[in-house]
Amino acid sequence: MERFERLECREVPGHYPRAACFRVIITPMLPAAPPAQIQTAPQAQRELAFPGFNQFPLRGTVLPAEGLPWFAVLAADAGPLDRDWVNPMLPGSHGGRTLAEWLQAQGVASLRFDKRIHGSRDPKLDTSLDAQAGDLFAALAAARFLPEARGRKLLLVGHGEGALLSLMDARGADAMLLLGMPPMTMAGSIAAQLRPQLPPDSAGPNLAYLESVFQAIRDHQPTPAAPPEVFSGIARLGVSLMAPETLGFVRATLDIDPWALAARASSPVALVWGDRDIQAWKPVLIPPSFHGTVLEIPGANHLLKRETRSRAELNGVSALAGYGDEVPLADLGPVAAWLKSLP
Repeated sequence: MERFERLECREVPGHYPRAACFRVIITPMLPAAPPAQIQTAPQAQRELAFPGFNQFPLRGTVLPAEGLPWFAVLAADAGPLDRDWVNPMLPGSHGGRTLAEWLQAQGVASLRFDKRIHGSRDPKLDTSLDAQAGDLFAALAAARFLPEARGRKLLLVGHGEGALLSLMDARGADAMLLLGMPPMTMAGSIAAQLRPQLPPDSAGPNLAYLESVFQAIRDHQPTPAAPPEVFSGIARLGVSLMAPETLGFVRATLDIDPWALAARASSPVALVWGDRDIQAWKPVLIPPSFHGTVLEIPGANHLLKRETRSRAELNGVSALAGYGDEVPLADLGPVAAWLKSLP
């Protein structure tokens, strides 16, 4: 294995973790030809406003479609994402819009909406688990009354953290399509993502520091001081996890087992992972308590876009090169087939 010439850690947008360690020299992404897509005439979208949890004003976009008897509500991943899943740190990626347009091509209309934390500077904003799960339930409720959803069943499409929120409160959904679901608890996911990015002689103290942060969160204690041997990016990750404005949400979700939630689902559920996803990945063993569909998309990253590099070549920073709008979606034929198989 090649030695690290220099290791840096910095915060990155999106799913857990909010920091990544990486080599200074990053392998460029090879160009890829777009996969074959189902062609259909585009239909006009429209803007929508509706009340979220505790009447918090939410805004979104409705994209109509004709074909399948389903209407999708999209739930975004972690971070202050808007309806198109744009993160201020990654403005050239509109993964939510791309997914909605792909669903439209399959004949599935959709609603996608801005997260309540998008663009907010209000320190008193309610960012609790109740509020964010409540917004998703409110979006499902609003969808029931849209003319584009008339006579259709509701499909809840959750991505990353949005998949976890979908499992927590799927009231009103007739089926769930969960993309890049964390394969373990939040605490476990953060450690599992960082472990292969750390050099062996530094992994121990850095992971031990993260565990001390997790325990401080559970015990309502202050952020622990990072020892000198802990990388600065890991120390910043600890501080960000304990940021006062989101600490309640982190504490409420830190140890939630997604598989326990998935086992309770009574409607059809499909779990979808890209085999080049370094943020969330299909586990080797699927718990026997889960009775839904499991799909792994070859050559796909966390946004289900085409990724030509191997997982061994990717880290939290270099993977971002595969998230831009210029990168086509991977072949989502298995997902399209599942949609068509729904009753």
